[in-house]
Amino acid sequence: MALAEAGAGGRLLRWPRVVLFGDSITEFSFQENGWGASLAERLVRKCDVVNRGLSGYNTRWAKLILPRLISKSAGAESTVAVTIFFGANDSALKDLNPKQHVPLEEYAANLKSMIQYLKSVDITEDRIILITPPPLQESAWEKECLAKGDKLNRRNATTGEYAQACVQVARDCGADVLDLWTLMQKNQDFSSYLSDGLHLSTKGNSFLAAQLWSRLEKKLSALPWLLPYWRDVDHTNPEASLL
Repeated sequence: MALAEAGAGGRLLRWPRVVLFGDSITEFSFQENGWGASLAERLVRKCDVVNRGLSGYNTRWAKLILPRLISKSAGAESTVAVTIFFGANDSALKDLNPKQHVPLEEYAANLKSMIQYLKSVDITEDRIILITPPPLQESAWEKECLAKGDKLNRRNATTGEYAQACVQVARDCGADVLDLWTLMQKNQDFSSYLSDGLHLSTKGNSFLAAQLWSRLEKKLSALPWLLPYWRDVDHTNPEASLL
């Protein structure tokens, strides 16, 4: 059978997708031992895990981009879950990092507007997971700042205020939330979760992957295995099994 005939005879295979939308902690999540890569491995043959992490971005910029990533004509129908993971840059101190800083009230409003947009393209709130920024280990991050000739431009207490706002938005909108800032600090030495005081270490990636999977597993448990197991393919008539 020619490929053109095979294509005409079978249904187009549409892989469902999980979209990871966030800043550098999302962008880096497909690196070795990353939380996004772990998620993709768990979901192989069930759905694609799409990394839309944008290093350095905040919610002010993210809300402008989201409609270009997901729309009714581009992926909304196949999107089974979306994570929105911003705040590490929004919470930068205004005086020391005005480019990335977003005021707390605007941050909350931006998160809410992104949830409302997703709902407008038929991605319901039960398929949306907000993730708060992780805690900041100030002494380690200060070393990173000083190495670049800058002062410490973030504070853990400030990051915590943004985390609390993120949790409240999720409650108000009926979305799920992973409060990474609080959960990581249940370990007294939370610095082991961070590679440089801000971004995740291997341990931090594993922690986030486990916490996120506990929330996603129920949402995605009904997804079928795509295409038959190779032993189940009729080798004398593969068209019968595969089209």
